[in-house]
Amino acid sequence: MISPRNILCSMLAGAAMVASHAAEAQIKVGIVVSATGPAASLGIPQKNTAALLHKEMSGQKIEYIVLDDASDTTTAVKNIKKLIDEEHVDVVIGPSTTPNAIAMTDPAVESETPVISMAAAAALITPMDARKRWIFKTPQNDSLMAGAVVDSMVAARITTIAIIALSDSYGQNWINEASRLAAEKNIKIVATESYQPTDASVTGQVLRAIAAKPDAILIASRGTPAVLPAKALKERGYKGTIYQTHGVANNDFLRVGGKDVEGSIVPVGPVLVASQLPDSNTSKKLALEYTKLYEAAYGPGSVATFGAHLWDAGLLLQAALPGALAKAKPGTKEFRVALRDSIENVKNLTITQGVMNMTATDHSGLDQRSRVLVVVDDGKWKLMP
Repeated sequence: MISPRNILCSMLAGAAMVASHAAEAQIKVGIVVSATGPAASLGIPQKNTAALLHKEMSGQKIEYIVLDDASDTTTAVKNIKKLIDEEHVDVVIGPSTTPNAIAMTDPAVESETPVISMAAAAALITPMDARKRWIFKTPQNDSLMAGAVVDSMVAARITTIAIIALSDSYGQNWINEASRLAAEKNIKIVATESYQPTDASVTGQVLRAIAAKPDAILIASRGTPAVLPAKALKERGYKGTIYQTHGVANNDFLRVGGKDVEGSIVPVGPVLVASQLPDSNTSKKLALEYTKLYEAAYGPGSVATFGAHLWDAGLLLQAALPGALAKAKPGTKEFRVALRDSIENVKNLTITQGVMNMTATDHSGLDQRSRVLVVVDDGKWKLMP
């Protein structure tokens, strides 16, 4: 006869086994952001958005593990290794910046773990090869946004420009893309300068850029460090048009820049000016929904495109999960492979910043619907015609 004690022990053991299997079955998502350091104005809205992501998708519980890389490439690599080796995540979302994204690629490839990056550089996913096939991204490629800037210059009859860029992979990619597209439109680059995100002064770079007498200056930077050259240009009396990149698309840039960034023209994702979009815009509804959700949690006017990149990664994951779950169980190598394949086959997915059509050669999947031009007007983002 089985004793009550043995029955209880057996029941507890069974319950523990069920709980263990349930834990194993849940999907684990690692998230790496720059919540501190020079890129914090990008990473903070992403960290905030992580708390708003759906906790269940396709009938599966989702566990999110959020780590801060402090805007440091070495820490970013440590974070992704921890997520892969210790947490055994099924997918990684992040990081916030291009240099950190490049540094994180090797661990992702070696472990065959798909990554949905929130960094902008097209170099992360092009040209496609055996390594880059594990990397996807939600931000618009810098080439797509540079195209909007150059088209604006052509319309304004600008024939000469100078570029002041961050001296890292983000800045260099913008130099490359802007130079290539400008040459196609017969716009001459008369000066190219660079600076570090931690620099306290860019006086020398600005003086050399102004001395070249460009019609316009493109500042290829991100976050609040992009204010420094804009401020120096205004102090030195530069009267030409100043362009910024989509790396500044949040209110911290406006707050820190103040009058020094007035009149700046910036290519951004539709979500930043969702309420100003025409009703015909494909992303308007989702962009407004995300804006409402984010601002209900963090206050009016707090939304930024960088947080939306994380939200869109969640939408991409949600679209890809059914196909992956039909082939393998979470927590396995087979599931990671299936998830990679499924993400690559996502088609006609409307996100807050456009419409995604992934292919084997395009791991961004965005087109011109993912960009609009805005101007800083009276301390606010204003949609340009």
